[in-house]
Amino acid sequence: MNNAKMWLVVKPTVGVPLFLSADAVGSFAVHVAVLSNTSWVSDFLSGQELGTGDAETAALKAETGVANAGYAVDGTDGTRELMVVLPDGTVAKAVLQTKEVLASGSAPPNIATN
Repeated sequence: MNNAKMWLVVKPTVGVPLFLSADAVGSFAVHVAVLSNTSWVSDFLSGQELGTGDAETAALKAETGVANAGYAVDGTDGTRELMVVLPDGTVAKAVLQTKEVLASGSAPPNIATN
C-alpha cells in the first residue's frame, strides 16, 4: 500500500467519505457533460431513433443557408484538389501532391516488410 501513512494524518472517518463523495461528484460531472454535449445520448435514453436530436443543427444550417461540404477532385497530373465549404460560406482549396500513389494495404517503399 503506497499511501498507508496517509491515515496517520487524515482519519479514515473523514478521508473515506471525502474520497467517495469526490468520486461521486466527478462521475456526475462527466455524465452531465456527455448529456449536454451530445445529441445521440438523449435520443437513446428517450427511445427515439438515433440522429433525430440533430434537428437543431439542421434547423441552424437551413436558417443560415450554409452546409458544411467537402469535395475531392483528382487532377490529371496526379494531384488531388480538396474543396471545402466553411460554415461562414467561404471556400477553401487545398492541393495534395504525392510522389507516387500507393495501393490500399501496401507499405511505402522505404519501410521494410516481413
